[in-house]
Amino acid sequence: MAEEVKENEVSAEVSADVNTESAQTAEKPEQKGKNERRGGKFDKNRRPRSDRPPREADEFEKRMVDIRSVQKTVQGGRVQSFSALCVVGDKKGRVGIGTGKAREATNAIEKGFNSAKKNMITVSIDNTTIPHAITMKYGASVIRLIPAKQGTGVIAGGAARPVLELAGIKDITAKRQGSNNKINIVRATFNALKAMRTKDEVAKLRGKTTEDL
Repeated sequence: MAEEVKENEVSAEVSADVNTESAQTAEKPEQKGKNERRGGKFDKNRRPRSDRPPREADEFEKRMVDIRSVQKTVQGGRVQSFSALCVVGDKKGRVGIGTGKAREATNAIEKGFNSAKKNMITVSIDNTTIPHAITMKYGASVIRLIPAKQGTGVIAGGAARPVLELAGIKDITAKRQGSNNKINIVRATFNALKAMRTKDEVAKLRGKTTEDL
């Protein structure tokens, strides 16, 4: 009798354990497999790449003219940062310049491009060249821009060339005098392009016709 009682108790305990496990299994929600989760490789609800809208292409072309490493001595030691000079333009008469400073070079370049986009100007272009010759000074740098015949190309070196090319000017001659500082040359070229006026614009400002000039 004692053995039968023990066997009944053991069978009762086993059946209770089985019922508990089945109850726990019923309470747990069904877990998705690794590949069936949202965002996984085989997710049916995920939109295929071919149906996604394409990224918008940037309308401006970007050029980095110069990047410098700057070290500042503080009480705790030296702090290094970067300064970037950038130019953006659409080669259709719009150009901008900007500078950016940051601890990392990539952040400084990104700031420079964002600053250049905020400082855009529209350049007066006569066919493929500039309307007239102009001389501009910024700091100790002097830049002179001279119109050129069609087919001449951009005859300019240093930091002035990217500004002229991104502005959309195809035929021009540029001469530099004074300091060779890239920031001053870029700003002098930018200010010279900003001060350009065509005959029609001058006549409109004076309230006259082009023939009266």
